[in-house]
Amino acid sequence: MTALSLSKSLRLGALALSVLAVASCSSLTGKSVAVTKTGDNPAPMVVPEGTEPDDVVIGRREHPRIIAAYGGVYSDREAEIMVARIVGRLLAAANQPNAQFQVTILDTSEVNAFALPGGYIYVTRGILALASDTSELAAVLAHEIAHVTLRHARARTDKTRTTQIVDRVITGIFGGDTSTDATANRTRESLAAFGQQQELEADREGIKFAGKAGFDPQAAARFLGVMSRFATFSAGENAGDNGFLSSHPSTPQRIQKAMETAQQMFGTAPVGETDRAGYMAAISGLAFGDSPSQGSIVGNRFIQSGSKFTFTVPQGYTLQTAQSAVVGVAGDGEAVRFDSADVQPNMPLTDYLKSGWIAGLKSETVTSHTYNGIEMASGLAQTEQWFFRVAVMRLDGAVYRFIFAAKADSQRFAAGADATIKSFRRAEAGDLNQIRKLSMRVLTAKAGDTADKLAAQMSGVPGGRDLFYILNNLYPGDPVKVGERYKVVGPN
Repeated sequence: MTALSLSKSLRLGALALSVLAVASCSSLTGKSVAVTKTGDNPAPMVVPEGTEPDDVVIGRREHPRIIAAYGGVYSDREAEIMVARIVGRLLAAANQPNAQFQVTILDTSEVNAFALPGGYIYVTRGILALASDTSELAAVLAHEIAHVTLRHARARTDKTRTTQIVDRVITGIFGGDTSTDATANRTRESLAAFGQQQELEADREGIKFAGKAGFDPQAAARFLGVMSRFATFSAGENAGDNGFLSSHPSTPQRIQKAMETAQQMFGTAPVGETDRAGYMAAISGLAFGDSPSQGSIVGNRFIQSGSKFTFTVPQGYTLQTAQSAVVGVAGDGEAVRFDSADVQPNMPLTDYLKSGWIAGLKSETVTSHTYNGIEMASGLAQTEQWFFRVAVMRLDGAVYRFIFAAKADSQRFAAGADATIKSFRRAEAGDLNQIRKLSMRVLTAKAGDTADKLAAQMSGVPGGRDLFYILNNLYPGDPVKVGERYKVVGPN
């Protein structure tokens, strides 16, 4: 599993889960494998909290929350069928032909895959975009099936994952009564990460399942390398040892171990299916990057096309979307988080700030004001290690909030927070026109083509040349093969 990587003292991680009804699933390869898709059937019942959980109950309870936290279900029939067929083969290889598994493609660019007890497996469209053949996707899915068959997922639900900046901000600033605060509630319900030993066990078992199913067993090591490169690319200057797979064995060690495992089990000669052409055909047209429905980042601006608002953070902040929130970090140890909260319509925003969800709030600093015709309230809070500037605003009945965190207050920090708050406004047509929808296209290399020539088609995408090399698992100087298919990203 992956987490967002941030610089040194500040790390951003996964937020947690909220209940949302989702469509039920449609069987694609028989009764044992289903892929979640949009449809007309009612959502599965959410099991009440406090129920004594068995595996099925845990999965049923958490499934809608996962869907909500990761932007909903990504509906792409060709990709769904491909995923279901791969899982069917893996289940047979795992001696689980009658097991009930539900696979969901999540509508997020985050590169992630995980499993819940009861046979719930999730892959993101970010994973689909990064893989280059069926064996690489099979390696991911086999790894998650292994977590389930080894009952790692059941053990994981007994924990609560806290990642550093969320932990520090949520536990540092959220105090007594969080019953009216949606994000704090979701955070308490988040899932714990697997331990290092569990990851290695799932790697080994997953490689065995994939090789027995007829897929290239070397794909696990290959794809771990691609994910490591992509994590470094995404994190930029903030990349570090505590970023990608921070709770797992270090990536070089894990890649080496996966390679050795595949060779021990299946030999050193190339064996197994890759089906690059079939995989490329299945992901052609796949949405890439942030989903506009969840909000888009344009430079240092965030534009939400659904709720039609926008704001701008100071230069020096790097914005990223993380489930249910927008988060940003500056290289000098400052962070900002933007999210929503459940607030009664008749509750004044100043009362909400003082209602007990902020630890260390300085009540005398709470003021109300209006910017850009939008009702707002703001205040200051301080804990032992952090200084916070907090603002909430009500737009069309919904309440949003900014939480700015720094080790200490300063004039520059205050000015940046104030400018960001004042920039919050309704989005206009000109703002919405800046949103670009990106998708995956598949090109077939012709005589005379080079990697740089193909990469030039991504010149309009930030970091397009480097991204092209990573998406296709190439390095500068590598030749392209005539007739081979390659991925490029561009506007729809």
